[in-house]
Amino acid sequence: MDTPSRSFGSVSVAMVTPFHPDGSIDIDSACKVAVKLVDDGCDALVLSGTTGESPTTHQPEKNELVREVKAAVGGRAMIIAGAGSNDTAHAVRIARGAEESGAQGLLVVAPYYNRPSQEGVYQHIVAVAESTSLPVMVYDIPGRTGVAISDETLDRLAAHPQIKAVKDATGNVPQGFERLNRTGLEYYSGDDSLNFAWLAHGASGVVSVAGHVIASGLRALVSEVDSGDLPAARAEFAKQAGIIEAIMGGGQGAVMAKEAMKMLGVIESATVRLPLVGASDAELAGLRRALEAEGLL
Repeated sequence: MDTPSRSFGSVSVAMVTPFHPDGSIDIDSACKVAVKLVDDGCDALVLSGTTGESPTTHQPEKNELVREVKAAVGGRAMIIAGAGSNDTAHAVRIARGAEESGAQGLLVVAPYYNRPSQEGVYQHIVAVAESTSLPVMVYDIPGRTGVAISDETLDRLAAHPQIKAVKDATGNVPQGFERLNRTGLEYYSGDDSLNFAWLAHGASGVVSVAGHVIASGLRALVSEVDSGDLPAARAEFAKQAGIIEAIMGGGQGAVMAKEAMKMLGVIESATVRLPLVGASDAELAGLRRALEAEGLL
């Protein structure tokens, strides 16, 4: 079978940013997480995305994270840096810092909160893209940004030589599949519950949160779809449902992915920065049950 082009790999995880209990960044733990994910089958890592608590980490921290994680994985995975802000000038500074620190690609989200026009969305994303020489994955997640990227805007973005891909977390599956076929852009699933559907429809890969726990399963899923064995892929995806629900079901993937990494002994602290808060006892119990059901605890 022909496989889709993959400028950003096929199995990536939007990685948590570990913190010490006092809230300071824990680079050693970040490197441990990164090495585990690559060992488990990731060929790309997204740093300082939503799951990495990018709105509450600062540029020197983001830059250090790129440098140290890149060194820790030693060229075994592509390092993609989030360059998201509702202030275009700030997003440009983040992008340039990421490139200078060794990032090999950028994830650029539509500007949030401001609710710009489609022309504003287009100009923002292009300004960030053109501030570096790196390939760009556009992140379309209107549930968080408050602004959807229109068909016309996406078509314009697709014509830009640096814009190679879309991470789709719109929840509008028919629209997404049509865009994948129309634009020629590489598409990546931005919703773990839709990973199999996206891959079966020709997506290049996944940008996962549940992959903190199931990266090896995601690698198997991609391999089975690539080989055309959809029954095996469907069975593999069904096995992942419990973990996906435990981590993503409450909508706080950053919190639950950290708790999972702590339960599995990868990081020492599941500290998050406000306005995020730690998981409830009920959420932790559900997560523990899911990990035990998979034989991970």
